[in-house]
Formats: sequence, C-alpha cells, structure tokens
Amino acid sequence: MGMAEQTVERRQLGLALARLRDDAGRSQLEAGRAIGRSAGRISQIEHGKGTLGPDELIKLLDFYEVGNDERATILALGTASRRRVKPRGYLDVLPQPFKRLGELQAAAEVISWYECGVMPGLVQSPQYIRSLLGSADSIFWEASEEETSERIEFRLAQQRLVLESQSPRKINLIFTEDTLHHVVGGPSVMRGQVLHLLQMMEEYPMLDVRVVPNAVPDNPALGGGLVVLDFPEGTPVAFVSTLYGAYTYYHQPSDIQPMRRIFERVHQLALSAENTRSLLVNTL
Repeated sequence: MGMAEQTVERRQLGLALARLRDDAGRSQLEAGRAIGRSAGRISQIEHGKGTLGPDELIKLLDFYEVGNDERATILALGTASRRRVKPRGYLDVLPQPFKRLGELQAAAEVISWYECGVMPGLVQSPQYIRSLLGSADSIFWEASEEETSERIEFRLAQQRLVLESQSPRKINLIFTEDTLHHVVGGPSVMRGQVLHLLQMMEEYPMLDVRVVPNAVPDNPALGGGLVVLDFPEGTPVAFVSTLYGAYTYYHQPSDIQPMRRIFERVHQLALSAENTRSLLVNTL
C-alpha cells in the first residue's frame, strides 16, 4: 500500500500511537505482528504516512492495553485520519487537545511561534504558567484543581521535551512588547519571567527570541497568534491561537503561505536578538 498524505489528523494519530507503543514497551516489529502488518507499515503510520482500518486500530490498542478514555480519542482520530476529502482546516474537538499540540511541536524540526500580549508557552516560567492557567480555572473549564494541575505539569513537561531534545531544532519566538506589561500573577512573577527568559536564551542556543516594540506601526498580526511547524519531511502544519474554542490546524499551501508571510513580516518589525536582550534587561 502506498503512503498517504501527511495530514494533521494522521500526524496526530501517528504521534499518539508511537507514544502508546513506547509506554507499553513494545517494538514496531511486535506491534506489526499483533495486527498482521510489517514493522515498516507501523513506522509509516507513526510518521503520519498511513492509516489503519477500524479493526486493526482496535487490535493495536488492545495490544498496547490502552484504557477507555484515551481509547475513545484515538479511535476518533483514526476515523478522522481515514477521511478522503480534506477540509482546509482541521478542528481538534477531541479531549485534551493541548497534548496533541505538544506532540506536534516535539516532532517539529523548526518552530516559528508568534504571540500578541502573552509569552509563548515554550519559554513561560513555572510561576507564569501557574498564574496564567490558574486564572483560567473555572472560566475556560469547570473549576477543577486536578484539570489545572494537569495542564501545568503537561506544559512544563512539554518544555523539557522540546528544548532538551537531542534532535537538531530551530525555535523562532516573537512576541509583542505589551506582553511584558500585562501583569500575570503580580510584579514578582513578571520579573521572574523576564529573568527566566534571559536564562533560557543563554542556555538554549536554538532559541531565537525577538520582541515587536509597541511603537512599531502596521503590525498585521495584532490581536492574534500563530505557530508554523516544519518537519524533517512532509507537509508543514500551522496552528492559530484562539481565546476559546476548538484548536484549528492548517496544512494546505493556500493557508500555510499567508501564515509564513505574516511571521516573516513580524520578524522584520521585531528588534534584533541583541536589542531584544537589551530591552528585557532594561525591564528589570
């Protein structure tokens, strides 16, 4: 069977199945034998280049001993991955979408991330994360200390996964200057966030951090945020930040190209890396 197009749904399914296989301590050869497929076919699926039929997917989940909650999500992803007619955008309406966004980021070779008014998640300090997500508890989801704690722990784990990966990676982060003045958690948290960011810029050479000054005119991306993910092979994926609602992904060239142009434009408007560092130091 030939390789299928690498859509967002297939990438998400493949990354989730790879994680479940690792958690189960199984090899691709063992997984293939469990469903009557080759190890090569399992590799294709895990890289988003193939799909499984419903019965095969159920057998594989049984082999990995996947519980009911995650099983339902994976089966729904399997259904989405088998669709032949692809919409321009993919809405991730399944439970815990932030986990699948994190898995896509961890698989990317180049991450281009722009935010307006908030620090990009990969460089948020632990205190900034707790304050930001704590303020969302009971508003964006039903009041739940467990839900909030899970989101905090996942974001911290995701930072480690992406930033400490042994794979070559380039991470371009741009945010607007007003991010430094929107108080999250109080002045001490904001000061700690700036110190945290400066330390990360020293510790991780793959990070290129830049700030778009408030005084710069004609920013085409005010009020929004976006992430473009480039992978070692296959189709790029773009994600648009939303205040509320389903996560929306794009993989069609007609959508990726304008998002690249937006990112390139805000990169042109942003301070240099050296001047960004000076700005951050001067805020302390």
